[in-house]
Amino acid sequence: MFTTSKSKKGRRSPMATVSLIVVGLMTTGGAYALFSSTANADDSTTSAASSQSQVNEGEKLFASNCATCHGLDAQGTGEGPSLIGVGAASVDFQVGTGRMPMAAQGPQAEEKPAQFTDEQVDAMGAYVASLGPGPSVPSAELTNGENGDAAEGAELFRINCAMCHNVAGAGGALTEGKYAPNLQTVSGKHIYEAMVTGPQNMPVFNDLNLTPEQKADIITYLKYVQDNKSPGGFALGSLGPVAEGLFIWIFGLGAVVAMTVWLTAKSN
Repeated sequence: MFTTSKSKKGRRSPMATVSLIVVGLMTTGGAYALFSSTANADDSTTSAASSQSQVNEGEKLFASNCATCHGLDAQGTGEGPSLIGVGAASVDFQVGTGRMPMAAQGPQAEEKPAQFTDEQVDAMGAYVASLGPGPSVPSAELTNGENGDAAEGAELFRINCAMCHNVAGAGGALTEGKYAPNLQTVSGKHIYEAMVTGPQNMPVFNDLNLTPEQKADIITYLKYVQDNKSPGGFALGSLGPVAEGLFIWIFGLGAVVAMTVWLTAKSN
């Protein structure tokens, strides 16, 4: 009886093992959480410093190259509109396509070789985005032309865009010397940015008009048009039946008339 009692007193309680495990897990978890929070804080600090550095660089570039027309605070002048709230997407489109800075005032800013590197364009976009909320530069997933439905995009483009840009994206004339540009060499990113910012005479297609997925469908269709030549032979500029009919009237009927005159002259 005595021996049994002693063995019971000397035996370790099962709860002691559980307690040790709990204490060990809490200690390990606490140390990991502390380490993670410290690492995340360092990453956030580094990211914030990098972002602010980019904004500062963009502000310098803006003051040197854009403030003459848009004002030192980007609030606009008589020569250029306010850029507050236009977002990084507008800067990436206008500057990335060389439309800005404009070489001279005219009915429309024309596309030309970009005057800034991609890093400089991103910096100016970051600065303008810091002035007010606006559309951001789209992700590659939406603009690479590989993730959308080309058939759906063709229908959407025909309904919303073809009246200005032509059903094949060949462009067309507008009023007062303005025009809808040719889209057959434009990148998917710039097409998406044009839809969300509405440059020149183009309307803005926000996410209520066309969802991001529908914009991706349109880009997929235009990418298909860019990569596939006309199955009917010479495309005649892809300007549609008007150009084809004009070609027939001028060259086709002209050739018939010329042949008729030649045969008549030979018979005489």
